Amino acid sequence: MKLSKKFSVILFLSLLITCSSSFAQKILVKTDQGNIQLELYPKKAPLTCENFLKYVDDKKYDGAIFYRVVRLNNQPDKKVKIEVIQGGLQNDTTGNFVPIAHETTKMTGIKHLNGIISMARTIPGSASSEFFICINDQPELDFEGKRNPDGQGFAAFGKVISGMGVVQKIQQRETGEGEKMQSLKKPVKIISMRREK
Repeated sequence: MKLSKKFSVILFLSLLITCSSSFAQKILVKTDQGNIQLELYPKKAPLTCENFLKYVDDKKYDGAIFYRVVRLNNQPDKKVKIEVIQGGLQNDTTGNFVPIAHETTKMTGIKHLNGIISMARTIPGSASSEFFICINDQPELDFEGKRNPDGQGFAAFGKVISGMGVVQKIQQRETGEGEKMQSLKKPVKIISMRREK
């Protein structure tokens, strides 16, 4: 009887570990300013995660850059202010995959909290390769938030689990002036992005 209880506990724990690992996917982002480790949520945001992982697996982010930083002091024309860093392929969109349907935070339940990674977009359904990481909580980027006039928010799909110091360091780097006040004078190179086992 004791043996079967032990076996049941071991079986339960094994199933729990297997199930929990299928709910998250870890990604290591190596940059020239340090490493950032991400955890994605494919069960909550399947379309967005699948899209991001296609870029990772095809090594399209190798050599990409973090090129835009948004701080409270460099968005004078915006009533609703946010804090993020943005990266991706920037203007080199020749290798982009087809844009994906928009998974709102109302659908996924993933809110734009400190360290959350999300997709940049123009209109809903236009997200492809560009992404951003939140610095501090950014509720105005959620569904019905006021940062985007359409009220659909942005598609959050994971979070930084290690390396927020690197994210903050990138945000504080020197930017340009005028129209380029959110553009990094010296973009941060993404050396590689890989799935972690």
